[in-house]
This record gives sequence, C-alpha cells and structure tokens, in this order.
Amino acid sequence: MRSVAVVVQPGFAPFEFGLACEAFGLDRSDDGIPNFDFRIVSPDPGVVPSNIGFSINVEKGLDAADDVDILVLAPVPREQWGAIDPRVTELVRRADARGAWLLSVCSGSFVLAAAGVLDGRRATTHWRYAQTMARMYPKIEVDPDVLYVQAGNIITSAGTAAGLDACLHLLRQELGAELTNRIARRMVVAPQRDGGQAQFIAAPLPVDTSLSLAPVTEWMLQNLHADLSVERLAARAHMSPRTFARRFKADFGATPAAWLARQRLLHAQRLLEETNLGLDRIASECGFGSAAVLRQNFARTMGLTPTAYRARFSCADDVIAASREAVPA
Repeated sequence: MRSVAVVVQPGFAPFEFGLACEAFGLDRSDDGIPNFDFRIVSPDPGVVPSNIGFSINVEKGLDAADDVDILVLAPVPREQWGAIDPRVTELVRRADARGAWLLSVCSGSFVLAAAGVLDGRRATTHWRYAQTMARMYPKIEVDPDVLYVQAGNIITSAGTAAGLDACLHLLRQELGAELTNRIARRMVVAPQRDGGQAQFIAAPLPVDTSLSLAPVTEWMLQNLHADLSVERLAARAHMSPRTFARRFKADFGATPAAWLARQRLLHAQRLLEETNLGLDRIASECGFGSAAVLRQNFARTMGLTPTAYRARFSCADDVIAASREAVPA
C-alpha cells in the first residue's frame, strides 16, 4: 500500500487541505481502486487552527511522515512565507533525498521553496503570488500560467481547484489513467482540464512598482500596439539598456520582453471579454501584428484559442446571445 502524508500548519486553508483528503484519503476499494495509507501530520500535534475560524485535531507529528511515498504540503498563510517552520523544511528535504513524491497545493509551494528543493527547477503557485515567489526565490523558474508543474519528483500547483488537477496528475502516474478516470468520475470532475490559470489572471501591474519605472510601464500599457524595444524603453527611463533590463527584472520578476508579452495577452483577454472586435483588430491593438500571431501566442500561454476563450468568458451582450442561440433547445 502506497503511503501519503499531508502536512498542515496553523492557518491552513480548509478547501485545499480537503482536496488532498478527497484525492488520497477516501476508501474507493468498491470501485477496484487501491487505498492509500493516508496520514495527516503537523509539527505540533493537537489542535491546529484553520484560516477561517475553526480547528482540527491532528494526532500525528512529522515523524509519521518520514517514510511516506507522497508528501503533500497544504497552503500556509502569507505571514509565514518568510519563516517556514524548520522542522517542516527538514522533512521536505529528507523526503526529496529519498525520492518521494512532493506535491504542494497553492501557496504550499512556498514551503518547498524554503526547503530549497525547487532551486533550479520550474514551479508554479497561485498567480497572485507568482511574482512574490520569483522575487523571494530567484533560483526558481516560476511559471504563473499553468495549473500545475511536474519537475522530477516534485509537483507544484496553482491556486485552489488547481490542486485537484495536480492530485489527479499524480494519481495517473501512481494508478494509471483508467483508475484515475474512475476517481475523477466519482468526484464529478474532468480527469484533465484544458487551459491554465493564465485564463484567470486579472492584475496587469503588481502593486509595488518602482517609482522610477512606473511612468515607463504606464506608457507601455498605453502603447501596447507600438514597437517597444528595450532600447526605446530604456531611453524613456533615462537608463542604459543593460541597467534598465536589470532594474526591470528586479522590480517585476521578469524581463521587459516577458512582462510586455504578458500585458499584451492580458489586453487581448479584456478585448475578447468586453468587446466584439475581430481577431485582426485585437491583434493590431495588442501589438501582435496579425490574428495568426495572436492565436499562436494566446493558445501557447492560455491553453485555448482566442475564440474558445471568448465563448467562455465574454461579457459582451451580443456575443453571449450568439452563444445561446448556437445551443440547441
């Protein structure tokens, strides 16, 4: 029997914790699905408070997780990100050293990051926290666009429901596709979702922008259709291209080109949601040049085409009406 331990710490998020319990803790033997030896552990066994006003009683300490095949890290509150319990990070390092699976849900990735096991690897977390992780841990390649990332024996997931996608991904590798599909059917969820969390990212600018670069980024957002080379942007900031690129990366956790590409896609998202403009017009306004280039970039990042995105998220009345008319009665 494969063993799984979920680490919960004070301030844990109940929903994300529940995802791990749902994926690995239930008895599904009546469906021919092998059970897991499922454990819930905490650095200090006993009453562990959640982040919404109730507590759970955890009977086992971290030593109960020292031999598990799968270690799941539940989210931790923001105020703990810079001071993760060293007992937990040591547990993570030991699990990684013996080749166990490590799976984080949402901000649980900050526990893995603090343990150092994500250094030099690609990882993800909730899109709202991705830039913070990139700044705190520059050795990690943080991808804010995906639902989950597997890097060797480590799986990191985006926010909330994306943790279930990551759990199902791991279950496919442990149990195979057929049994995992049975589990997904019992959960009444899709075995694999299309797209990524990039579909849901809403904020074009981080809150803590540098005062020296704020005028430049504001101008960039107003001129997404233009040719925005590093040389041109550096001139507006009265810096050399090298200094500008270095300062930009330090402030935003991304290169100017990567940040600009993200803003262009965000603007395309807004136009697809809020207007009925054709793809050629949207491509021009966002700086992609042509509908073909827009489709290519959009699909690569979002995991679905602009047309599919518009059908799913459009707020424009006549687009919604057209979608309803297309559905047979």
